[in-house]
Amino acid sequence: MIEIRHLKTLIALRETGSLVEAAERLFLTQSALSHQLKELESRLECELFVRKSRPLRFTEAGKRLLLLADEVTAKVSEAERDLQKLLHGEAGRLYMAIECHSCFNWLMPTVEVYRNQWPAIELDFSSGFTFEPLPALAQGEVDLVITSDPLPLKGVEYVPLFSYEMQIAIANQHPLHPKGFLQPEDLADQTIITYPVERNRLDIFKYFLDPAGIVPAGVRTSELTLMMVQLVVSGRGVCALPNWVLAEYVDQSLISVRSAGEQGIWPTLYAALREEQLSAPFVQDFLKLAKAHCLKNLAGVRPPG
Repeated sequence: MIEIRHLKTLIALRETGSLVEAAERLFLTQSALSHQLKELESRLECELFVRKSRPLRFTEAGKRLLLLADEVTAKVSEAERDLQKLLHGEAGRLYMAIECHSCFNWLMPTVEVYRNQWPAIELDFSSGFTFEPLPALAQGEVDLVITSDPLPLKGVEYVPLFSYEMQIAIANQHPLHPKGFLQPEDLADQTIITYPVERNRLDIFKYFLDPAGIVPAGVRTSELTLMMVQLVVSGRGVCALPNWVLAEYVDQSLISVRSAGEQGIWPTLYAALREEQLSAPFVQDFLKLAKAHCLKNLAGVRPPG
């Protein structure tokens, strides 16, 4: 018999591309996950994916089960959502603010899906580089903040969404191009291109340069991600952005990227909410949608932790 846990396992395999990462996402050991898959294949008397394939490839039988998995999990989520609406009502407010200024390209598709599922929820956005979202959240002016920089505020909880690698973008002909990864001292004579926010809120300073005591030759700011990339392309400096932001420019061969240090730097993106809001069904459903969308569609991200 095919169980929902089997379908969720197949979806995790498709989205992560490996048994190890799928096991982590499902909070299972790799051994337990392998046993579950072998048991399912034994019941069905067929293999569902090609062993030792990189990236992991599904057989025709596996692809057919993935279609079922998408249909069933969507129906289950819809039923759970409808039950929550019946139990708790549909009305509510979700005013959002973003500290991660690259997040609109995944947040807006999530919001569009969410609008269709919770049409009675009042949605709005607050943004701007001089706006302080977390204090506004604590004071009740907004209800949810997307941030990678959690602050200890009374009554505020942080829900991890996903982890991403902070990558350093350089021009394809940059002198640092031959290096496999960069050390802080490599940027001592470079201009760092950033968003116009305080340095202590920027990953490249907080996690990379400041701990090493390195001060770059200069800092240049831009409010637009595309402009930051164009400045890198033209040799005006380097910038540090999430891997999923830079992936499309790398795919177009506009820039090259390098990790910050041999192991790379992997911050976590959070949804910050007031404690009293956290259990609301319409809030929980938004968090579930956001996590699922990001882990499925953003290049290079992984489950938090």
